[in-house]
Amino acid sequence: MNLGSSLFQARKKCGLSQEAVAEKLGVSRQTISKWETGETLPDIRQSKRLALLYHLSLDELIRFDLDVKEVEEAIQRTSGELERKIDWNQAWGKKYPILLTYQNQVDTQPYADQLDAMLERLKTEYAYSELDAFLVLKDILAQLWRARAR
Repeated sequence: MNLGSSLFQARKKCGLSQEAVAEKLGVSRQTISKWETGETLPDIRQSKRLALLYHLSLDELIRFDLDVKEVEEAIQRTSGELERKIDWNQAWGKKYPILLTYQNQVDTQPYADQLDAMLERLKTEYAYSELDAFLVLKDILAQLWRARAR
């Protein structure tokens, strides 16, 4: 999530329209829209006023971006050797227990066969490496997840 998305989510959580926020800050509705889409950014004075309006500290208003930055930096620092040592199912299973139990409930082979066919298709049609094909398919699934979560 970026600052624009954070501003949008905070406004929605407070039940305010773009027009209402614009009126309270003395700016146009289009300005609020541009801030929320990331086309432009509010200056620090306006950011403080937004935080007050949304009943957040300035840090809370932008914190999610800082969290993302920290995760990105952690990913960059993670060596390939460390990645191979991590049991990702166990790690994510602490947050999402389904990852630890579905193997006993779901016949995974039909899904694996379909995914394998999709991977081969990506490799053939776009000359992707094995890793690139997996990453593209993962990203397609992530996009589908985000679209359904709306």
